[in-house]
Amino acid sequence: MKNIVITPITFEPVYAQQVEIVERKGTGHPDTICDYLAEELSVALCKWYQENFGAIMHHNVDKALLVGGRAEPVFGGGEVIEPIEIYLVGRAILEKDGKELENVQEFVQNVVEKWISENLRNLDPKKHIKVYAKLKPGSKDLVELFERFQKKGEVPLANDTSFGVGFAPFDDLERAVYQTERFLNSSEIKEEHPEIGEDIKVMGVRFGEKIRLTVALAFVSKYIKNEDEYFAKKEEILRKTKNYIQELLGREVELFINTADTKGSVYITVTGTSAEQGDDGQVGRGNRVNGLITPYRPMSLEAAAGKNPISHIGKIYNTVAKKISERVVEEIEEVEEAYCYIVSQIGKPINEPQVLDVKIRTKKNLSAIQELARKIAEEELERMPDVWKGFLERRYSVA
Repeated sequence: MKNIVITPITFEPVYAQQVEIVERKGTGHPDTICDYLAEELSVALCKWYQENFGAIMHHNVDKALLVGGRAEPVFGGGEVIEPIEIYLVGRAILEKDGKELENVQEFVQNVVEKWISENLRNLDPKKHIKVYAKLKPGSKDLVELFERFQKKGEVPLANDTSFGVGFAPFDDLERAVYQTERFLNSSEIKEEHPEIGEDIKVMGVRFGEKIRLTVALAFVSKYIKNEDEYFAKKEEILRKTKNYIQELLGREVELFINTADTKGSVYITVTGTSAEQGDDGQVGRGNRVNGLITPYRPMSLEAAAGKNPISHIGKIYNTVAKKISERVVEEIEEVEEAYCYIVSQIGKPINEPQVLDVKIRTKKNLSAIQELARKIAEEELERMPDVWKGFLERRYSVA
C-alpha cells in the first residue's frame, strides 16, 4: 500500500529529556466514570442491534456529563445528601423495520447501574445516582454513509476525517504512573485496605533520573475511626505502594499521597469518589486509549469512548495506531521505540487511510527493517474491518 511510510524518529527520546510529565485518572475519577459509561452504552447498543437487526447500526453516544452531588463524610460513616447526576447523550438508531427500543431511559439506567455496581463498591447506583438518557437520531447523511457499505457487505467507510496516534513502549515514568493506579485499584490491595476508594489520580513528574509520584486518593470514611487512624492507614498504603513500584522499576521513586492533608482537614469521602461532591466529569477529559495522559508524547484529543466501533476513526485509528506501535517494538528486535500516525478521509474505506506513518528509533540501518514494519502495518489495516469485535469483547481500553 503506497500510503504506508516508514520513517526514522529524529527527535530526542522523551525518557532522555530533562523533564517529563505523565498523568492517569483512575477508575473512580469522574472523567473516567463518564468514559466507561459512554463505552458501556455503546457496547450495550451494539449487542441490542445484533439481536434485533442482525447488524450493528449507526450510533455515537460519546457525550456524557457527570454533575457531582452533595455528601457529608464523617469518620466511621457519613451520607450522600444529593445524588450524582449523569447525563448520557448521543445519536443512535432506536427504531428500524418496525422494531423499536421502547424504553430508552430504562435501557440506559440498566447500563449505568450494572457498571457502577461492578466497579464502584461504595456507590449505590439506585440511591446515589440519577440518570438522564438523551439519545436522538443521527444526521441523515451520516446514517446513510454508515448504511451504504453495510448493505453491500463492504469495508466500513470512515465517518469522519480525523487521525489517530500511538506509541510504544512505555518508559519508566509511564509504567510507574499506570501501575500505581492499577495497584491501588486492585482487588488484592482493597482486601487489605477497604478504605481505599476507586477515585485515584496519579501525577508523575521526572526531573532527570528522579521520579516523583503524587497520588490523590479518595478514602472511604466508614472504614476509618478517626484522624489518627487515617494518617496511620495512609502511611501504610504509601509504604506498600512505594515498595511495589520500586520493585517493579528497579529504581528509587518518591511517592506522596493526599499532599493537601492537614490536621482537621483530610481527604475522606462517603462513596470513594469525588463525584459525590468535590468534582464533576465529562467524556474525553481523561486518559487516552493507552490509559495515560502524556503531554510529552503525541496525543489525539478524540474521545474514543462511546463512538461506534464500526466506522468511527476517533475510536478505531487511535487503537490500531497503538497496536501497530506495540507490534513493531515487540516483533522487530532492533527497534527501541515506535510511533504510529494514521489519518482518514470521510467516506473512504477505513483501511485506506490518507497516510499511515510508522516512525522508528533504531541503532540499526532503518532500511533493513522497513519491510518488516510495513508488513505489520499492512496486516493491521487488513484486520481493521474486524476491530469492532475487540471493543465488544472489551479487549481494547478506551480510558
